[in-house]
Amino acid sequence: MRFAPLFAAASLAVSGVTASPLSIDVDISSVIGFDLSASNFYGAPRPPWTPGAHPGWYFGDHPHLFPDLPCLEGLICKLLELIPIKWLHCPRKPPHNPPSDGYQQTFHNLTGATQASDYQTYGLVDTIAQCKAMCDSVEGCKFVNTYHDVNGKGGSTQLTCSLFSSCHDSSDATNTGGQTQPDGSINFITNSDGYCKH
Repeated sequence: MRFAPLFAAASLAVSGVTASPLSIDVDISSVIGFDLSASNFYGAPRPPWTPGAHPGWYFGDHPHLFPDLPCLEGLICKLLELIPIKWLHCPRKPPHNPPSDGYQQTFHNLTGATQASDYQTYGLVDTIAQCKAMCDSVEGCKFVNTYHDVNGKGGSTQLTCSLFSSCHDSSDATNTGGQTQPDGSINFITNSDGYCKH
């Protein structure tokens, strides 16, 4: 994570310049080091099925593994809370084994990920519950697709978490990978699961 912009943002917050959503004329992207606005698909303007796509964020328990992604915990969360709603906000940590989380599974263990025009963003998570928590924190999110992008994501073993504004079923799981990676390997999709928010 980039620390210089975060220290600058912390100085803004501590100095008392603002106590509510930022109303001063500041390019907040340059302050926090990332553009996590809705217009930039919360840091992931290229959908995961396109060449050159890169996750926009990480939400999980191992931020040290992702120094180049905004890790949604700690100070960055406090700063993002000061920004108007059209920016990504940190989700609440999901409870262990909730009785009902408000999602219905629409497909399970496919070798294709959802590819659709209502794409909102994607990032990396450790668990399906964390992906659902991300959806709950993104305005208009109705569907999550979690999967392993083998050979993709720079070799990360974390789940890819893609968010969409409409529900999808297995007929939309058409992204089977096939993109050549910088190391020459070809990515492929495993363990793809879809969940629709009730």
